[in-house]
This record gives sequence, structure tokens and C-alpha cells, in this order.
Amino acid sequence: MAKETWQIDTTHTTIGFTVRHMVVAKVHGRFTRFAGSVELGADGGPLSAEAVIEAASIDTQVGARDDHLRSADFFDAASHPELRFRSSAIEKAGSDRYRIAGTLAIRGVERDVVLEAEYLGRMKDPFGTDRIAFSAHTSIDRRDFGLTWNKAVEAGGVLVGDRIEIALEVQAVQAAAADAA
Repeated sequence: MAKETWQIDTTHTTIGFTVRHMVVAKVHGRFTRFAGSVELGADGGPLSAEAVIEAASIDTQVGARDDHLRSADFFDAASHPELRFRSSAIEKAGSDRYRIAGTLAIRGVERDVVLEAEYLGRMKDPFGTDRIAFSAHTSIDRRDFGLTWNKAVEAGGVLVGDRIEIALEVQAVQAAAADAA
């Protein structure tokens, strides 16, 4: 098998996150508009990955909170409309596991991150399209990207936690199949 490019299938992919809220609870959210690709080598393992995420597509299922997250207090989506990830190195970390090192850009600030990824397999769907799937996760400190807004809460602690847990469930189709669809 030669090197292959696969496009992220946005209808079957989730880019999600979790953050502490008021110290004792967690808020879950996701981004709903994004694009990206994965390049596989001759052995079927990933060689590179990249994604572009529309900041304004953040969705925590609370409109007022989402509007605040789009504002200059957080993502400043008007001035920084995209979050970007581009891999720089991928190493095998087990039979179906990989460490994907790369650069994550949020609000124009770039930081190195490492995604712990699992290759879930390759299969032909009922319509004859080959698909691959990966799960991946990482954790970042939002302050490293200039996301510093917060408020103290009366009982102690802060409103928004600093640590963001990022979880990806990715399905992709071969680039030629994606172009034909």
C-alpha cells in the first residue's frame, strides 16, 4: 500500500472537551465545524495529521455560555476565527497506539502538545467507502493559550478550571472518496 491521504468525515467525528466548573462540576463541550486530514504510510500507520476548527462553532448546549466563550474573554472568535493543529512527529507506542506530537494554535498562540491516540481500525461502510477511525486525547492548560478569564467563587476556588481535557473520536475517508461525495 502506498502513502494515502484521508479526509476527516465531519459527520462522524467529534472534537470534544471537558473543563471543571466551580471546582466541583464538569462542563462538556464540542466544536461543530472543522476540517482535517490524516496521512497513512505504506504500513497503514499514521504519518501526519492536521485539523482546522472554527472557533465560533463551540457548543456547550448553553447559548449564553457559548457566546461568552466566543468573546474576547476566551476564544475571541472575531479576531481569531480558527484553532489549528498540525502534527510534527508520530511515534508508535503499542500495537494500535501512537503518540502524535504537534503544534496547537489557539488565539494566535502556538504550543506543543502530544495526543495519545489509538487506531481503531479500517472498514468498508455499507455504501462501499473505506473508513478509518482513531480515538485521541490530550490535556492542556488554557492559560498557555491566553485564555485567562476567570472569577472567584464565594465558597472558594474559581469559576472555570485551567486544565482542559480534549477528546477526539475521528473517522476519515480516503481523499478521492471524499472528493467524489
